[in-house]
Amino acid sequence: MKEISVAVVQSLAVPGDLPRAASDHARLAIRSAQQGARLAVFPELSLTGYSLDLTPADAVATDDPRLRMLQQVADAHDIVIVAGAPIESASVLHIGALCFSPRRPVVTYSKRFLHQGEEKTFAPGVGGDPLSIHDHVVSLAICAEITHPEHAAEAAGRGADIYAASCFITPNGYHYDTDLLIGYAREHRMMVLMANFGNGNGTWMSAGRSAIWSPTGALLIQAPPEGEALLVAKIHAPASDQEDAESSSPVCYLHEFQDPQQ
Repeated sequence: MKEISVAVVQSLAVPGDLPRAASDHARLAIRSAQQGARLAVFPELSLTGYSLDLTPADAVATDDPRLRMLQQVADAHDIVIVAGAPIESASVLHIGALCFSPRRPVVTYSKRFLHQGEEKTFAPGVGGDPLSIHDHVVSLAICAEITHPEHAAEAAGRGADIYAASCFITPNGYHYDTDLLIGYAREHRMMVLMANFGNGNGTWMSAGRSAIWSPTGALLIQAPPEGEALLVAKIHAPASDQEDAESSSPVCYLHEFQDPQQ
């Protein structure tokens, strides 16, 4: 298993301005790559902001020219960018993620398990295949999916050693949701990433506090409750193939933290 650095981006939503959102994503992905990251995970619906007022007209296509810069960043900096967006399939709107990988077609992930109330705007999706990044298997999750233990168990069953959750978590739900993520890290020996917004959406507050946990459930780093933040952690390769299962699990440490920007 190769060493890899991964980034969690606590971004700020800019509803109604996809070009600016894409530019912010590109800037933060470049900063992640400059810190050595080969994966940058953004919050749920990060390109549009989380809203139940989105319509099929807001759907973002994989070939949208306004997102071309994200593919260019992925290609130039050898980084996989996971950006949240509403996506459309068969005239149905889903909460999705667009995955920009170096020199590969953009692939999508769609949220399978919706939060109560989301069904008024979105339909359940079909999930997506894990990502393979430098010999690591990354399984994606979108917010309410983390409240379904079978989702994390399925990820582990498919060989994931990194569980990356894009979220919009409010202050009231933060402790419950993160306790679940800590449990998945421990149970399945996966590094767990959680990207949350650094601002609210006018209806709900965001708890911020994006985080990275080690495969033992130890908190490696946590962002502040508000503002833009970049968290990076590195997984070490095991020293030899003779190590036991405990010592061969990915080892993580704090690589870099970017204070929130006003």
